[in-house]
Order: sequence, then structure tokens, then C-alpha cells
Amino acid sequence: MKARKRFGQHFLEPVWARKLVEAIQPAPTDTFLEIGPGRGALTRPLAESGARIVAVEIDRDLAAGLAADAPPNVTLVTGDFLELDVLPILLGLMPQEPARQAALRSAGPRTPAAGPGARVRVVGNLPYNVSSPILFRLLELQHERELFIDATLMLQQEVADRIAAPPGSRASGALSIFLQIEADVTRLLSLPPGAFRPAPKVRSAVLRLVFRPPAVSIRDTALFQAMVRRLFMGRRKTALNALRPFAATLGASAEAALAAAGIRPIRRPETLQLTELARLAEFFSSARRPSVL
Repeated sequence: MKARKRFGQHFLEPVWARKLVEAIQPAPTDTFLEIGPGRGALTRPLAESGARIVAVEIDRDLAAGLAADAPPNVTLVTGDFLELDVLPILLGLMPQEPARQAALRSAGPRTPAAGPGARVRVVGNLPYNVSSPILFRLLELQHERELFIDATLMLQQEVADRIAAPPGSRASGALSIFLQIEADVTRLLSLPPGAFRPAPKVRSAVLRLVFRPPAVSIRDTALFQAMVRRLFMGRRKTALNALRPFAATLGASAEAALAAAGIRPIRRPETLQLTELARLAEFFSSARRPSVL
């Protein structure tokens, strides 16, 4: 089956799929969410471990082809991961009693969805054109329910470099900030264009995100994300100038916020550490006008 450009498809060659599965080290007790299984290059070797797999494929033809000979421990879901509610599907496969499953479905934010002994892991060869929205969706699910243990994802190398960049470095950006609050990021593999068919024009890299409790306390996630995005829109400006438009929307003072956070106004947004960003967000959470954001 030919790759479809509109879905950003580049199929992983079997030899590289095996290397990736070796790095993942699946166990029979694992439950995997696979995003974009394609022809099943990762799905089948992961299934050989005995792990349960929920594979979400947007391409109906590919999904039908994979479903035709999928092992019994693979559940194929046809649809767009960005629009699907995967929680009920995953909970249905996890080794938990029905009463707990029902409680989790109706639970509030930050309620762990993975009970004792359950492991929910993510794997995917992400289309380059929607990798950032997929990562934000994973973060949303993780923040709401602490659903995942880890995620092993194939990305364009340039994107992977930005995600892995430590806070305070020039390559750091909004996405890397959001991810590194919730997870430790490590690089597993670097892949040449020839690892795929058709070969992309760029190199790829595999990152592992190991989720953990947040590195800093964020009272208002929506406010924090809006603030960080605004700051990095003006990453070459001083922190004071980059922060002023955001502060103005809240009826607050950028100068006062930076002073409260102990940040020199002439610093660049890209130099700010997670703890400093958290202190800024805490100031704005306390100082904002009612009904803003």
C-alpha cells in the first residue's frame, strides 16, 4: 500500500523497527497505545511480547489491512488520535476491577488512571506535520489523568532536538518547557532517511519521555501555557518586553511580575528556568482580574 502524503506517511523499515522494539523492551504486563501503526512494523513485534496494544490509525485502508491479520492482543481503532477519547478503550484493556474502571471514568483531574500493576505506554512513528499537536494531546491526557508511564516517539530530528533542549538553552521553546515539566526526556536513536519508505528529506530521532510528578507546581495550567507561549513569541526580546502584552491582558504589571519572581528584566525568555517560569505564573494567577482567561 502506497504512502499517502496528506497523512505524512513514511513507513519504518523492519530492521529499524526491531531496533526500536529492543529499546522499548515491552513486557507482557504492558498496555500500549500506538499512534499511527501504519503497516504494523512496530505493532507486530510489540504484540509478540504478549503486551496489549491499542493501535489508532487514521488511514482506513491501512487500518483494514492491519486488522485482517492482527493478533488477538491488538485492538485496532480507526480514527484521528487528536479527536478520539482513548481513555475508555485503554481502561477496558487494563487489569482493573470494573468498579475502579467506572470510578476512573468519572474522576476529576489528576486522578491516576493506571492502577497497581498496570502500565500504559505510548509508542508511535509520528507524522511530522502533526507531531506537535499529538504531543500536546498526550500532555493533556497525562495532566488530567496521569495515564502514561512513558512514551517512545519517532520525530523529525529538528523537533526532537528542540524537545530535548534543557530549559535556559537557545533551542528551548514552549513545547520543550511543557513536556519537561511532566517528563524526563532522553534520546534513544537517530535514524537516516533510508530507514523509511518512502525516504523523507530529513533525519529522524527517537525520544523517550518518562512521565513523573510535575517538576514545578503550576496552579493554573491554562494561564501558565498562555504565558509561556507569549514569552517565546518574543524570545529574542528582553523578558520585560516579551511579557508586557500578556501582563496587559490580565491588568497586571510585567515589571512587578519579574520583580516578584526575582528575574532581571533584561534577560531573554529563552534563558528562564522552569522554577522562574512557575514563579511568574504564580504572580499572574494571584494578580489577574476576575473572568480573565
